[in-house]
Formats: sequence, C-alpha cells, structure tokens
Amino acid sequence: MQPFTERLHLNGNGLKRRAIDALQVNLGRYCNLACIHCHVEAGPARTEMMSRENVDAVLSFLQSTSIPTLDITGGAPELHADFDFLVESARELGRRVMDRCNLTVIFEPGKDYLPEFFRRHRVELVCSLPCYSIENVDKQRGKGTFDGSIRALQIFNELGYGKPESGLTLNLVYNPVGPHLPPPQEQLEQDYRRILREQFGIQFNHLFCLTNMPITRYATHLKLRREYDPYMELLESNFNASTVDRVMCRNLISIGWDGWVYDCDFNQMLDLPIANGDGKRLHISSLSLDQLAKPAITVGDHCYACTAGSGSSCSGTLI
Repeated sequence: MQPFTERLHLNGNGLKRRAIDALQVNLGRYCNLACIHCHVEAGPARTEMMSRENVDAVLSFLQSTSIPTLDITGGAPELHADFDFLVESARELGRRVMDRCNLTVIFEPGKDYLPEFFRRHRVELVCSLPCYSIENVDKQRGKGTFDGSIRALQIFNELGYGKPESGLTLNLVYNPVGPHLPPPQEQLEQDYRRILREQFGIQFNHLFCLTNMPITRYATHLKLRREYDPYMELLESNFNASTVDRVMCRNLISIGWDGWVYDCDFNQMLDLPIANGDGKRLHISSLSLDQLAKPAITVGDHCYACTAGSGSSCSGTLI
C-alpha cells in the first residue's frame, strides 16, 4: 500500500486548516449499544466520561470564539450527566447544537424527556440508521435495535422533527454493513425516504452516507474475517483527489473526553493529537484559536476512508 502522505504529495495536495466552523466534542465512550462498526469502541462497559471541569472548558473556549456549531458525540452523549447543561449553555451562547444520537437512547431509564428537550432547544439531530431493513440494522447494532430506532423516529416526527415547515432538523446516517464503499448518497436517500415513508410513515431531512473507518473495533472485526487488507486496498484504489479540499479536518476540531485536541474524531481514537511547535499536545483548558493556525493536519493511511469514492465526512459524502 502506498502511504497516504505520499499519495497526497503525488497529487499535489496538502491538508491545511481553514477557519474552524465546528467544535466536535466527544463526551465519552459509555453507550447503551456496542455496534460492530463503532470506531469509538463505545459500549455499556465503558467508563470514560468527560469531567465537568472539561465541559466548562469547552464552553469557555466556545464563548471566546465565533465558532458557530457545537457537534456533540460519544458514546451515547445523552447518557453523560452534563449533557443537558452543555446543550443549554451552548444554546444560550447562540450556537447551533448538533447531537449525534443512536435513537434507542431515548428508551433508556430516565431518558424519555429527551425528545421534548431536543425540541425545546431546537437541537439538530443526526441519527444512526445504517439500513432500512431490520436484518441489516440488528446485525450491525444488536437485536431489537431496528424496532427501537423506528419507534424513536416516529416520536421525533410527532414533535415536528424531519418536517420541512418545522425547522427541526432530523438527519439520518447510513453505514455499509460490509467492507465496501457506500452507494451514491442521493439515490440511497431517495430509497430511504420512500421506504421509511411507505412502511413506517417516517419523514427526515437528509441522509448522510459514511464510509466505515478501518480502525479500532471495526479493524479488529475485519482482521478476524480476513477482510482488513482487501478493504484497505479497496479504499486506496478508490482514492479521489477531488475530495481532499472538502475533508472535515480542514474546518473542524475534535475534543476528546479527556480534553485533548485532535484534527478529527478518527485521529482522536488513534491518539494522534494536535501539538504545538514544541511537540506539546493541546488541551481544551488552555486552547486558543491562534494555537491551531500553524500545526499541520496529521494524516495516516486511515485517511483513505475519507477520500475514497465520493468521500466521507460527518455530513456525508463530499462530492
């Protein structure tokens, strides 16, 4: 395999950071699900959770900048004790708040208030639904997950989410079940829209197609099935230079549950932090935008997943 850094160089591309328009915060790895494709390796047995001190530091940093979007992720971020506080505080600062929700979390004990909480604070929902069939979803995310996800979507629809006139955004996320690239996003969105409407009466705004990242838990899954090398070859052979200008690490920074700062959520899971010129890694407690101007974006062979085919980012395909 040709290293990703060499491929960038040969194509005359470099990765330079632009103005940051999204602060992505991982509140921890605790989750009510343990999905096969989860690069965070989240699950019910994980205990890593962001401290209140770091939550306060996130808000202080956000207040000191004009970054318009707070993108909250996990684990299941809603299971964090300070999730509500973070959402409410960010909205008071006038920021757009996105929550990456696994849908089934609203059925966890004590979490039935969440749909109304989301509506009241006009939180944009980005919800994982890796397929519109029960077989594929339950295979990837666990038995019963599909039925719970459908019920949750219907509850969100009842509150106005996914309906154009409401202004309440409900986006869905598709991940391939197997080691292959996602199909064209526009066509798949049409299929999702038709099937979910006809079978369940569900409406949503957009579908985001994400390429599975071959790291951590998913890498282990692929290696056990002897599919890791073929999958990496697939990603490399489908490298698309035109996606490089739009990858999310150009205008996003990722904050880990422990407060360290990364170029993206994937680098976070590989412990590839942003460091200053002295090699000292940056922490949210003392972070300023000026510190992000010089450090180069750290890349590795896993970046082939974001640049293969139509590209992949937190907001779906790139081109």
